[in-house]
Amino acid sequence: MIQKTIFLRSLQVIAFSSAVIFSAVSANAQTIADENQVEIALSDKLDGVTNHYCIDIAGGNKNIDITKGLQVHTCYSYQGSLGSDQVFDKSEFDNNKLYMPNYDVCATASALTAGSSIGLASCEDGNELQTISFENGKFSPVAAPNMCVTAAQDTRFGRSDKHQIKKLSLEMCSDDLAPYQTWRGRTEQD
Repeated sequence: MIQKTIFLRSLQVIAFSSAVIFSAVSANAQTIADENQVEIALSDKLDGVTNHYCIDIAGGNKNIDITKGLQVHTCYSYQGSLGSDQVFDKSEFDNNKLYMPNYDVCATASALTAGSSIGLASCEDGNELQTISFENGKFSPVAAPNMCVTAAQDTRFGRSDKHQIKKLSLEMCSDDLAPYQTWRGRTEQD
């Protein structure tokens, strides 16, 4: 009877220890995942009335439709958390990908010419329309390093004046457009 009690208590200790370890590992994995989640925001606030501008899925809100492509929209972090349609995995910047983990898609240029829109598609290794480097605050296709991901100068409003929207396209990199072409990763706390 004593041996059975000792054995059962040992199992309880092992089960408790395993639960604590699993919980700690899960919390650590979530923290690492959260640290990689960023909004891609323009460094310059431009004409933003509430916040900076972030790359965003067009027409988002509750009915996200990735076929509508990307635009630039007021960053949602002013609400206290990152908007699901503005979250990118910054660890993928090193792999030359603008990856949106919530939708398992990558930013994809329609072409490598000025004025080309930027949409979303399943990520494909070696796809030159998705291979975008991030250097010195600029996102540029590796195959067209003279082109930069660029926010339009014109602004329109969404549901309210807090929701400002600009088109997003590839344009020639230039000093004159630097405020519309210089980006940074923002966390929830930024």
